[in-house]
Amino acid sequence: MKNTTQQHLPRSRRLSRGVATGAALLLTALTTAPAVAAAHPLPARQAETARPATAQGTAARTAAWRGSLLSLIPLGRQHRSRIVDQARQTGLDAHTARHDVANYRLTYRTITADGRPTTASGLLSLPLGTGRHRLPAVVHAHGTLAYRGYAPSVGDGLDRTVSMLYASAGRAAVAPDYLGLGTGPGRHPYMDARSAGSASLDMLRAARTATSRLGATLDRRVSLTGFSQGGQVAMELARELGRGADPRFRPGTVAPVGGPFDLDGSELPGMFDGRVSPRSAVFYVSFFLTAQNRLHPLYRSPREVFRAPYADRVEALFDGEHPAEKIAGKLPGRLEDLLTDTWYQKLRHPSGALLTVLRANDRTCDWTPARGVRITLYTAGGDHDVPMANSISCAKELRAHGARPTVVDQGADADHFTSFRRSQPSLARDLPRIR
Repeated sequence: MKNTTQQHLPRSRRLSRGVATGAALLLTALTTAPAVAAAHPLPARQAETARPATAQGTAARTAAWRGSLLSLIPLGRQHRSRIVDQARQTGLDAHTARHDVANYRLTYRTITADGRPTTASGLLSLPLGTGRHRLPAVVHAHGTLAYRGYAPSVGDGLDRTVSMLYASAGRAAVAPDYLGLGTGPGRHPYMDARSAGSASLDMLRAARTATSRLGATLDRRVSLTGFSQGGQVAMELARELGRGADPRFRPGTVAPVGGPFDLDGSELPGMFDGRVSPRSAVFYVSFFLTAQNRLHPLYRSPREVFRAPYADRVEALFDGEHPAEKIAGKLPGRLEDLLTDTWYQKLRHPSGALLTVLRANDRTCDWTPARGVRITLYTAGGDHDVPMANSISCAKELRAHGARPTVVDQGADADHFTSFRRSQPSLARDLPRIR
């Protein structure tokens, strides 16, 4: 579930805001010219719609402002040659790169895991000079990030490079930061599939507005992909779109890589039978339990769950301000040394509230795709972060609903990130794009 490559790449500089330049210049920026570093405030009429619902508001009023665009901040233009260089440095294939790309940070309205109004951010990457005003859309959902500064709209790392590759091929690339990451307030509700999916849907809505303001439109059919945690998020978003969550969008190609779709039956058991590496298990369990405890009453005190000295530091480590490489040195190397005996056994044999939480996040493959929705699950037999059993379980569940997913095994010699690197050329080639 962890996006390890991000952690070794520098943060992007935050660009200063300037003055909005008008619709004509924005259209020019989309088709030929460099992006202008300006923040575009929400128009008055949209601001009216975007007003947060009060406690007395109805669900309909809440839905009216969800996904409302609050700001559109250009992050600059990236030349095709630079995108190709960045991709190759990361071990990615750049053969589909054709266009320069303009990047934008979007801030938009969404809801928290318990339904309260909040805001979130994300990256929108658009191709330049295509001569086309209707763009195929692809959502790229990122993997596990403990540090908010590595999120796509603020960090110049793997996920921004991947988004630019998708855009350079002739797509509108949409990369949500998720709740509590990027510039969003609060802490990230890690592995809460429902809130990650809802925030990503609202990001897609905001991207539709932003793209329109930039002189283009998003195609109704949306491709959905993501790596690691992002695989789960992509499938959750596909599920919601497939259920008609927003009639302006429908799922097309669904192609997650290394997604943890089966926490109860595959991911968690893998932490105890050797399929998940011990250090990865420690990181994931610590992040998962501290995040989920804020959403559900799993424990009253960290000392019930974590051994000393970790009980006094673990929750602070996952506050969104600590990169994973710094967290790892402050946690032990094995679950036996992290957890109390009681919680070690609880994780081996989940029941009660813990089991309910796990199963609530294991529903992402429980839906019936419409005819024409193509699903490919990329995985690897050598993945010791998210075992291949997750994808096999997902495929089985989808087949029970009449779907015909394809499972692609990238090999017993492929670790977690290698599974993505080997899958990426197929994603770059097969996802719909301007040709």
